[in-house]
Amino acid sequence: MATVATTTATAPVRRPGRPGGRLRASALGIVAWLAGLAFVAPLLWMVLTSFHSEADAATNPPSVTAPLTLDSYREFFGLTGGASPWPAMINSMTASVVSTLLTLLLAVPAAYALSIRPVKKWTDVLFFFLSTKMLPLVAGLLPIYLFAKNTGLLDNIWALVILYTAMNLPIAVWMMQSFLAEVPVAIIEAAQIDGARLPTVLGRVVAPIALPGIAATALICFIFSWNELLFARVLTGVVAETAPVFLTGFITSQGLFLAKVCAASLVISLPVLAAGFAAQDKLVQGLSLGAVK
Repeated sequence: MATVATTTATAPVRRPGRPGGRLRASALGIVAWLAGLAFVAPLLWMVLTSFHSEADAATNPPSVTAPLTLDSYREFFGLTGGASPWPAMINSMTASVVSTLLTLLLAVPAAYALSIRPVKKWTDVLFFFLSTKMLPLVAGLLPIYLFAKNTGLLDNIWALVILYTAMNLPIAVWMMQSFLAEVPVAIIEAAQIDGARLPTVLGRVVAPIALPGIAATALICFIFSWNELLFARVLTGVVAETAPVFLTGFITSQGLFLAKVCAASLVISLPVLAAGFAAQDKLVQGLSLGAVK
């Protein structure tokens, strides 16, 4: 007898998800939301306190439903007779933007040499760059102060530009090296065969491909420069005073004016928050560049 084997197509069986897995995912989501709220809560509280009067901001326990007012912002912007923050804000913007541009102009060619055209023992070079960030800032404070004093750079915004460039250059080279290592070498070789020189290769071939990494590096250098306080406090006075130094002036011997400090902190933080929000897509792409092969 001949037996005829018949095959029947069976539909894929969809297994229901495990209840324990869904419960675990929900728990992780709740924990993530709670962690996010824990990080955002101090910022939200600072914003709320900045709209309170000094009497309401100093109450213990704090008064959440206190009436709102703009007196702290009027005092911060000098509308009631105080010092204007605009010179300090302009100084901070000048030092941060110019030093970031100089850092990128120096870091991109250095990172190109260490990634696309690596030299011998290039890893030792990178670790040397990174080791300079391990020096405590206080250890270099006196030599830098004496140098600025003898060269006439005290209370000069260009002293901070040079200093911030030197401080951010090691971490910028380290970051850009990892970003430029992902640039296909074949594209660079094709451009060189067509007669492109090194400036053209860097500006028209490498830079567009590594733009997310450049944006991430620029944002981090800008934040580091904007938030720097120690050297700005020691090396500047009246002419080159930066925004963080101006903020410390609200802590006086008469006490801490909490509402005014919150208003000043919020305004001074806005440029960094705005830069991070504007470059958030490039920042995510840059920081994740090379994570998935």
